[in-house]
Amino acid sequence: MKIATFNINGVNKRLANLLAWLKKAQPDVACLQELKAEQNAFPQEAIAGAGYDAAWKGQRSWNGVAILSRVGEPVLTRTRLPGDPSDEQARYIEAAVAGVLIASIYAPNGNPQPGPKFDYKLAWLERLRKHAASLRKSGAPVVLAGDFNVAPTDLDIYPTSSWDDDALIQPESRAAFRRIVGRSWTDALRHMHPNERIYTFWHYRRMRWQRDAGLRLDHLLLSRNLRGQLVEAGVDREIRGLEGASDHAPVWITLGQA
Repeated sequence: MKIATFNINGVNKRLANLLAWLKKAQPDVACLQELKAEQNAFPQEAIAGAGYDAAWKGQRSWNGVAILSRVGEPVLTRTRLPGDPSDEQARYIEAAVAGVLIASIYAPNGNPQPGPKFDYKLAWLERLRKHAASLRKSGAPVVLAGDFNVAPTDLDIYPTSSWDDDALIQPESRAAFRRIVGRSWTDALRHMHPNERIYTFWHYRRMRWQRDAGLRLDHLLLSRNLRGQLVEAGVDREIRGLEGASDHAPVWITLGQA
């Protein structure tokens, strides 16, 4: 089973790129973030034409998340992260697909920091930690996939001081990510590439793609009962170099049989 996550940075604007990637990479499940489309503007027909069922939570602006599947219709279990009933931002969707519970996650950016946006980021990540713990205790096989907006260590960002004040690499952000992973979840990409500088995001500015000045912000976390099934993990880097590309590249894992 191949599961991918892709911050598409505008699902309608980059629909051609998305469809071409789906055709080439053929993930069984694809989690999308930053749809930038309201619920009724999601391109369901085009996605279905590519062979995928979909569940999504749309929102204009910067948010919106989706789960695409070609191995059975996603069975929705959640369309929002629990813990704050007042939070209306479309950043979390969860569905059962082919016996695996999969979440598509778009964590807050948190900039500028310090300030209310950074406080919201940390509070959101703590809510995610608590919900992840409840999912773990359920005993279900779970994949938490998405743009966590955290580069967990210095190995996950190109050597630079230009991001020192950014929310993505603050000690508090990294500590929040470590608390989520804990001892119960496997950071799949890092597990398979323990010592490699491997990136999933390259900002549009300052020739960062051309200079390979990237960050690893997109992660797939596996529950303990899936760890032994992890066969491969990688990044489809070439997608970032295409004309009109998202500033993120798709990240994927392959799970074998239990």
